[in-house]
Amino acid sequence: MMKNYSKLAQKFHSFSSFLFLLLLLLTGCSTQKLVVHFTSGILVNGMAAINEESDLILAEQAIASDLKLLEALLRSDPGNTKLLLMAAEGYTGYALGFVEDQSPQRASRFYLRARDFAMTVLKKNRSFAAVSAGDPAKFTASLSSFKKKDVPALFWTANAWGSYINLNKTEVNALANLSKVEALMKRALQLDETFYYGGPHLFLGAILASRPAMLGGNPAKAKEHFQACFRINQNKYLLAKYLYAKTYAVQVQDRELFKNLLQEIIAASENLLPEQRLSNEIAKKKAKALLQQEEDLFF
Repeated sequence: MMKNYSKLAQKFHSFSSFLFLLLLLLTGCSTQKLVVHFTSGILVNGMAAINEESDLILAEQAIASDLKLLEALLRSDPGNTKLLLMAAEGYTGYALGFVEDQSPQRASRFYLRARDFAMTVLKKNRSFAAVSAGDPAKFTASLSSFKKKDVPALFWTANAWGSYINLNKTEVNALANLSKVEALMKRALQLDETFYYGGPHLFLGAILASRPAMLGGNPAKAKEHFQACFRINQNKYLLAKYLYAKTYAVQVQDRELFKNLLQEIIAASENLLPEQRLSNEIAKKKAKALLQQEEDLFF
């Protein structure tokens, strides 16, 4: 029954998207931008509904369709900040939740696409745009020109870019940009540590916990970031616990902590954080898979 419902929902969504795109094609440029303006509000509500979804199959189908609709809208209004950030968040979440465990190469392409969407927003800042592709020191210095309103763009650029680097650790060119990614997220942290359930703390904690000390890792500092993240989201955002287990617990070889964290995730209520039900269901799926790797991760 659920399978048939999912197919029906997907067909309806695709048909409605087709009608909307047809409307755009039949209208003039100014009218297209007007339609985009009003439709962006509908998409915001649509993303909120997807984030509340607990069925992973239905969510995956809906997100894929919405992402292409977002890109179609951006063709009519390529500088639309709201749409660019929605696309960056959407592709990052889609790659993390449904792609990277099965196809890291495909996920890498999605992460770069997400980075570029968010970076387009950052480059509206001329001082940053002038040095964004250059020297890391000048890149970092330019970040002081960003304010609290820029945190979403800073966060999603760094998140997507960092996720790409994490999947391509053997690529010298990818690793060469890690200092820029960290600088972006540190600026986001300075401006708003609470953004996206303590996301800046979570990101920096995972980086510090996933690297050995000789390469800049710092488990003690990583733990501080994770604890700050847990405080901000009140232990309700389960992907934070998942990353704590995957990075910190493994790095310090705390097997008991590893097991307890993953078992807490798996046993958590579906309604622990209703507005992020999908993320928590993804965390549960990943926790089950990671728990099966226990013997390979501890010595």
